[in-house]
Amino acid sequence: MSGYNLEKKEFDKTLNFRAVKPYGDTMNDGKVQLSFTLPVPAGEEAVEAAKRLMKKMGLQNPQIVYWKELTHGFTFFVAYGECVHTVDYTAIKVPKANVKKMTMQEIDEYIKENIGRKIVVVGATTGTDAHTVGLDAIMNMKGFAGHYGLERYQMFETYNMGSQVPNEEFVAKAIEVNADALLVSQTVTAKDAHIKNMTELVELLEAEGIRDKVILIAGGARITYELAKELGYDAGFGPGTFAEDVAAFIAQEMVRRMRKEK
Repeated sequence: MSGYNLEKKEFDKTLNFRAVKPYGDTMNDGKVQLSFTLPVPAGEEAVEAAKRLMKKMGLQNPQIVYWKELTHGFTFFVAYGECVHTVDYTAIKVPKANVKKMTMQEIDEYIKENIGRKIVVVGATTGTDAHTVGLDAIMNMKGFAGHYGLERYQMFETYNMGSQVPNEEFVAKAIEVNADALLVSQTVTAKDAHIKNMTELVELLEAEGIRDKVILIAGGARITYELAKELGYDAGFGPGTFAEDVAAFIAQEMVRRMRKEK
């Protein structure tokens, strides 16, 4: 829980981390806003259907504040309600990468002091996936949202192969440049295509005898640390991840492995 002190309740004494509800206007009011579409004609019956559905969702005092016919037989709603359910926040344990937060400058200095050379990274959107936004956010010099990509780091040598890269070509490039780390971006997840593709990559690396010689990382909208580990990766980074998160993990993992070998 990122070191957050669950006993600190300065802003409201009624806060209970063992029974957390949505916060709207006041603590524990359960207020939520949601939008959805029902395949029914627009009208008063549609509004009533939406309210009844919200009650079945566990939302009291449902209010439809906006509704509109999208096309014949379909109605869109914006609604408010009060959630009756709670969750025990203290019981939540989410698997995640064990990495110390560092800035770009700190990471460069860490690599200089502990590794003494540039870290070679190859990244690609593999398989038939044509999306590169996530990959470029981590790799490209300009980065994303003010977080510079690995190309701007002094102590990283990067190879961005772009999209729709066959796993075979990706592995061949890793061998060619003697890569330290491989970054795999996956956005297309229909019919679990990402799982099949990610699994195939691990198998190819193992067949070439280099799986244990590289740090293998996956990223994407539906990628979690837990999923990546299950598929044989060293880490997985999902939404909200920036280049420094990935860079810090790679640098610290390399140092950990170097010390283990001694």
